[in-house]
Amino acid sequence: MSTQKTVRQSADSVEENSLRLEQDKAEQIVDALNTELANAYVLYHQLKKHHWVVEGGNFLAHHEFLEEAYEHVEEGADEIAERAQALGGVPVSGPTAQEDRATVEFEGEDVYDVRTMFEHDLELYGDIIESMRDSIELAENLGDPATGEILREILVDLEEDGHHFEHYLEDDTLVSKDAMQ
Repeated sequence: MSTQKTVRQSADSVEENSLRLEQDKAEQIVDALNTELANAYVLYHQLKKHHWVVEGGNFLAHHEFLEEAYEHVEEGADEIAERAQALGGVPVSGPTAQEDRATVEFEGEDVYDVRTMFEHDLELYGDIIESMRDSIELAENLGDPATGEILREILVDLEEDGHHFEHYLEDDTLVSKDAMQ
């Protein structure tokens, strides 16, 4: 364990940045980015949990789909954190701080049937997509199109994966209902 005791930057501060975005604007954008980062980790942990506990006839397809989905979320979270740091902020990183900062909620520790899990995931995606759109608008209104573009690219992946959950939840199937019971 390190013996260094000097704090280089407090967690809730935003310092001057080399991107020449005004301090007050950078503070607002970093605040929004940290909310998106916290939300991303709530979604990541829920998807990871579902990846671990999914069962049933379509186990492998669901297991692999959930892995791809949480990897997309993790990649987006990394980009968000790096952008917050580039703007002079400190990315929210601890689990308690992320939980406190998030505007969405983890479904809890219970294990549900696949349909219920996917319904919970789709609802979480929807909430995060709405929040992400607001953060894009904020960044662009504050004169930071680059952050808007970064978030827009992440949003495309979120919307695509959310749409895939919607497909999984459709009633149409090639498997007869009798075979599924």
